Amino acid sequence: MTKPPTKAERDARKAFRQVDAKKAMTEHEIAQKAFSNNRERLKAERLARESAEPPPPKTKATKAKGK
Repeated sequence: MTKPPTKAERDARKAFRQVDAKKAMTEHEIAQKAFSNNRERLKAERLARESAEPPPPKTKATKAKGK
C-alpha cells in the first residue's frame, strides 16, 4: 500500500504543474505566432504574384446541351 503524499510533496507537485503549464502555453504561443507570420508572408506573396500577372481572359459561359 502506498502512503498518502505529505503536504510538502503536494505543494511541490502543484508548483511543478504550474511551471509545466506555463511552459506548454509559451510553446503553444510561439508556434501560433510562427504559423501566423508564415501565413501572412504566404498571403503577401500570393497577392503580389496575382497583381503582377495579367488578368485571365474572360470566356463566354457555354450552355449545357440537352439530349
